[in-house]
Amino acid sequence: MKLTHAHRTILLVTLLTITLDQLSKWWLLFKVGMIARPPIVITEFFSLVMVWNRGISFGMLNRSDYQHWAPLLLIVVALVVSAILLRLACKTHLRWERIGYALVIGGALGNVIDRVRFGAVADFFYFHLGDLGWPAFNVADAAICVGVGILLIMLRKAPRGD
Repeated sequence: MKLTHAHRTILLVTLLTITLDQLSKWWLLFKVGMIARPPIVITEFFSLVMVWNRGISFGMLNRSDYQHWAPLLLIVVALVVSAILLRLACKTHLRWERIGYALVIGGALGNVIDRVRFGAVADFFYFHLGDLGWPAFNVADAAICVGVGILLIMLRKAPRGD
């Protein structure tokens, strides 16, 4: 099968997202040693922390009574959704839409790798204002958010059939 330019774009963005996510996690876990150290304050509003997310976004399904089956369910859901998004990415003729899909796919697969390796997703980046903070996240989570943002913008720009 010959890869088209569109397919190469999807593959490149997906693999780049996974690579950046996994390299950042490797560096923070094993070089910085976040597993065994307290949070590192970078600025007044940003710290590096170590959070193992066994649930889904923002700690949902993170309770102990879900922990025996939740990781497998979340892996399956992420793989199914990624396959659907890949199909959509391959069908669109819009470059930015392909990039949006690929970012979401790469982020989802980056977190799947964590669930397979560790049974949980490693989150490190913590933005806060005093005691108020956004839940910790990682490069994969950021890629998913950016990808969804791109897709929403593309949806807003789509011609309407009114």
